[in-house]
Amino acid sequence: METKKELRCPLGIPGGIITALIGLIGIILNIVNFDTFNLLISIALLLLAMPFVRVTMMVHGANDRLDDLEEKIKKLLTAD
Repeated sequence: METKKELRCPLGIPGGIITALIGLIGIILNIVNFDTFNLLISIALLLLAMPFVRVTMMVHGANDRLDDLEEKIKKLLTAD
């Protein structure tokens, strides 16, 4: 029987996606309304959201790899 892994809650991913969507909507609305200052803020929000999602995904991937290594080390130590 296969054991199920605990699910990690990647909270940064939904937050980053929501931030990116808000940035995109802001860009569209500010282009339509010719509001240059808020357009710059929306572009900055979009540019901040994308690396936030990527870093969160990398951290969770690294945590999964560390968990696998810990399991392998435990198996090696208990085999002796």
